[in-house]
Amino acid sequence: MRTIVVSEFKAKCIAVLREAQRTGEPILITRRGRPLARVEPLAADATERRLGVYRGRMRVKGGVDLVHSGSEGDWEMLG
Repeated sequence: MRTIVVSEFKAKCIAVLREAQRTGEPILITRRGRPLARVEPLAADATERRLGVYRGRMRVKGGVDLVHSGSEGDWEMLG
């Protein structure tokens, strides 16, 4: 794990973050020789959202209509 002092991190913040993302290794930030923070890249799957990823893998059983639930009578319009 690479270690840098907080003043260097402050001066090169974006470059340090990109390095952590590129290498996948955490970077320890210290102040006066004591650990202050650790920068770790997130896994690619944690930030990625994909629509339709479960298409064809799920099925609604029992013939339930998800669009028209039949609860229209339970609500009234305020005018």
